[in-house]
Amino acid sequence: MFTFPQFDPVALSLGPISIHWYGITYIIAFGGAWALASYRSKQVAGCWSADQISDLIFYGALGAVLGGRVGYVFFYNFDRFLGDPLWLFKVWEGGMSFHGGLLGVLFALFFYSKYLKKGFWETMDFISPLVPFGLGAGRFGNFIGGELWGRPTEVAWGMVFPHVDQLPRHASQLYEFTLEGVVLFTVLWLYSAKPRPRFAVTGLFALGYGCFRFLIEFFREPDQDIGFIAWDWLTMGQLLSMPMIIGGLILLFLSSHKPQSQSFS
Repeated sequence: MFTFPQFDPVALSLGPISIHWYGITYIIAFGGAWALASYRSKQVAGCWSADQISDLIFYGALGAVLGGRVGYVFFYNFDRFLGDPLWLFKVWEGGMSFHGGLLGVLFALFFYSKYLKKGFWETMDFISPLVPFGLGAGRFGNFIGGELWGRPTEVAWGMVFPHVDQLPRHASQLYEFTLEGVVLFTVLWLYSAKPRPRFAVTGLFALGYGCFRFLIEFFREPDQDIGFIAWDWLTMGQLLSMPMIIGGLILLFLSSHKPQSQSFS
């Protein structure tokens, strides 16, 4: 059994300026995505310029942050929003939703693709392999922050989170870091290293994330204000992951009827 190390949320203080670990993980997430996108653009002949990559990451990050906040409020805390609509803007109190962030990214990149006169799915197939890197950084940030802990367990690697209780629990943040971050990134990066039909890379991302998140929800403590949605086991995270699994399967099916559409140098 392990004990959560109780990290100081402030990584570095410089006079009146405090740099929080959460901020660092966001910088790593978006900075890493920019570096990977720049590298990837050199492997795909004539697709993306350096300026387009920078704008792509900027608009994607903006969509992720705004969508993540709106999704957290509407998916997980709608009753609180009805009682205090201004709470939506109290971002300093924390609260982000991956599924809301995904919708925000889709919305932002749809219009950016229109602006560039690129196909939306061309953009999505390009950026999908980069997303797990950011997810992994975010999940590690969840662990450092001691949030989104797991359910009680008797396994040898259980971890006590003293700020929660004295029960050993699954370190579900690290499970998500491993599956949604490391494993999914590795699979998508290797898969997209060769020319693939349109929809295939995005479909594999949606299917992979949806399945991993659905699985990990069995080890993660349900959200306190919501609990189980149905049958004493279905959580909001699982409910929101079902469309991703279905959508991923549909995209992979459609891709099987498409020719290889990426041109690699």
